[in-house]
Amino acid sequence: MVADKSVLVVDDDQEIRELLGEYLGKQGFRVVTAEDGVAMKRELTISEPDLILLDIMLPGEDGFTLCQHVRKTSAVPIIMLTAVSDEMDQIVGLELGADDYIAKPFSPRQLMARIKALLRRVQPTESNQPVNPSLPKAFLFDHWRLDTAAQSLQDTQTQRTYEMTNSDYALLLLFLSRPNEVLDRDTIFFATRGRDAQPSERAVDVQLSRLRQRLGDKGRQQRLIKTVRGNGYLFNADVTYETDH
Repeated sequence: MVADKSVLVVDDDQEIRELLGEYLGKQGFRVVTAEDGVAMKRELTISEPDLILLDIMLPGEDGFTLCQHVRKTSAVPIIMLTAVSDEMDQIVGLELGADDYIAKPFSPRQLMARIKALLRRVQPTESNQPVNPSLPKAFLFDHWRLDTAAQSLQDTQTQRTYEMTNSDYALLLLFLSRPNEVLDRDTIFFATRGRDAQPSERAVDVQLSRLRQRLGDKGRQQRLIKTVRGNGYLFNADVTYETDH
C-alpha cells in the first residue's frame, strides 16, 4: 500500500522532522520535510504528496491557516499533529478540513496505524477508477451528483464542483450506499476514520456538521441528514445511480 506513496512532514522541530523522515522512509514512503508554511507551499508547487503531516504550532502561519490554504485547491489527506491536552485544537482542525489528528507525543506504530487507515480511505487508484468496482460512476440525489472516480461533488443547479476530503467523501458515500437506514455513531465513525482510530463522538459531530453545511442542509429543518434521537442518523433522499453502461 505504501509503495511510491509520498508524505510531506511539516514541523518546525528539526529533530521531529528527521525522526519522522527516517522512520517513514524505512516503512517505504518517500518523505519530504518542511519547517514552516513558506517551505510547505514551496514543496506543494513542486508536487502534491499523497498525505500531509501538519503540525499546528508553527512559526508564521500556523497549521490551521495552512490547512485552510491546502483545502482551497486540494483534497490531499491531512493528519494534524496536536498537543496532547488540546482537544479544541483537534476539533478546529477537523472543522477546517483535516482528515485526522494525532496527539504528541505519539509512538511510531500509532502514527503508522493512522496513516494506513487514512490511505485505505483514499479513493482514486492509478487508473483513476474507484477502488470498489461495484460502485456506480456517480450517485445522484436531491440536486447533487457525487462522482466516485473524481471524488468530487457537483451542485447540478449551479454546476459548481467541490473536491471532498477523504473522510467527508467516505461519510457521504456511506449515506448514499445505505439511504433511509438509521446508522449509529460507531458505524459512521469507523466507516470514515478506520478501525485503528479511537472513537470520538465530537469528531462525528464535526464531520456531520461539515457535510450538512456543504449540502446546504442546515438549521432546524434538516431535510437530508436527519437525527434519529438515541439511535443515530438517517439519510433522507431518493438516490439514483449513473453507470458507464
